[in-house]
Amino acid sequence: MISLLAFRNIVYRPWRSVLLFFGYGVGVSVMIVLLSIGEALLSQARDEKLIGGGSITVLPQGIDVEVMKTGGVGGLFFSIDHSRFIHRQLLASPRLTSLVSGVAPQIDGRVLYMLVRPGDEYTVRAAGEIPSANAKVNAAPELSAGSWTDDEGDRKWISPTLAELRHEIDHFHFPPDSIANADSWAEWHYFNVLSADRKRWAFISLIVAGDIKAGNWGGSVTITLRDEGRSSRKFVSYIPRQRVRFSTTEADLQLGTSMVSIDGNGNYIVRAAAAEENGGAGGTINVSLVVTPSRGAYFPGATYTSGNFISGYTVPGLRASATGQICVSGACERFENAQSYHDHNWGVWRGISWDWGASRAGAYTILYGRVIGPERQGSATPLLVYLVDSLGFRSVFRPKNVVYEDNREIVINGRNVRVPSRAAFADVRGDDTLRVELSIEDAIGTDTRVQSGIATPFVGRKESERPAVLTGVGNPRNPYFIQMKGTARISGRVGGAPIAGIGSGFFETYR
Repeated sequence: MISLLAFRNIVYRPWRSVLLFFGYGVGVSVMIVLLSIGEALLSQARDEKLIGGGSITVLPQGIDVEVMKTGGVGGLFFSIDHSRFIHRQLLASPRLTSLVSGVAPQIDGRVLYMLVRPGDEYTVRAAGEIPSANAKVNAAPELSAGSWTDDEGDRKWISPTLAELRHEIDHFHFPPDSIANADSWAEWHYFNVLSADRKRWAFISLIVAGDIKAGNWGGSVTITLRDEGRSSRKFVSYIPRQRVRFSTTEADLQLGTSMVSIDGNGNYIVRAAAAEENGGAGGTINVSLVVTPSRGAYFPGATYTSGNFISGYTVPGLRASATGQICVSGACERFENAQSYHDHNWGVWRGISWDWGASRAGAYTILYGRVIGPERQGSATPLLVYLVDSLGFRSVFRPKNVVYEDNREIVINGRNVRVPSRAAFADVRGDDTLRVELSIEDAIGTDTRVQSGIATPFVGRKESERPAVLTGVGNPRNPYFIQMKGTARISGRVGGAPIAGIGSGFFETYR
């Protein structure tokens, strides 16, 4: 009887019956798919290859979970860039101690190749973990025998001393084999120091430059002293390569009698000597400073590569203090915990320009910049703005541009050049906002067609040879390198809290 009624109902209303069957079929199909997804998620959750411990797993952007499980070829090159910085300054930072009890860096299933003897190669899968960190997130393995504890490499990775941290991010580099214009390679330590009344300052650069592999290279010490609103005094010393010592694992640099080294507390010991450029007043300068970076106030570094263009940059001392003296022809000025700054640059310096600045702003410190390589001259390049506070890294912003007001005028090589009197940039990233306003109090300029604005000389094989000076930094449309001193005022909101501050800093651009 039921079968008969069902059959007659289908015959009586066939289209309604088809619609009902279709809807029922779709519903069953969706349920099957959902149950399959749930079973897959449950299976993955139980998969030993996906268990890392803790509550949250941070993975490289774009990685496929199955690739992570199998360790396939597609997973060979996945990594988290600046993972040490992310661990120290983000996940395990003092800012998150109320929320995060433990962070464990892990590498699992990485494909490696082990060469036992020539021609005898094996493919292996390797893992990397830090025992003490794994224990904090309840991911320590079960040991059948023996013990598993942190070694010296583990300690340096997760909790380096301040001296080890400086060497890690501030070491020197060899130029790659592939670069063109090898003679324009330069790398240097840069420091600045500002007097207590903010009216006098020094720019100090210890430089290695030239074609290192061809042997046509050397070092230089370049120091500029400036009294606000007055003329500058520049001191230069050239050092042949035989008297230059640098390291690709340490920050220490020796240029004749001048040097930069790291003491056991992570402070920079800076010693520099030079003579006044072009005879000048016949003066000599001797710098003896101890520069102490504020804890956590550093930029870990980045290298930008495009074709033959390479530009690398790190800031170990974004907010620092300097104690010591600068003596000119025997007359010394003493500095006690003076405002200071230290960065490290490397790359090829031909046909490029940049905007850059670093300033205190109350409890905050900002770093902004962009490098415009030869292929991007005249194109829109956003800024990178890096913000730190007393706890270290705070946020990153990417303003589209910096707006200058060129209402000042200075003389460069007998020509009047208009330079910035004010500048501003702003950005909104989600709920976070930042606005930076610069007020320029002093500016000096260098014509890069005559002499490089960063003074990157190299020395020939013989000490008696006259050192050449690299030219071509900047571009024909903007040949004037402008160095400015002034104040930065910031305002905005980060992490739901308002931010504000004002302080002194130094800024650079081209005109």
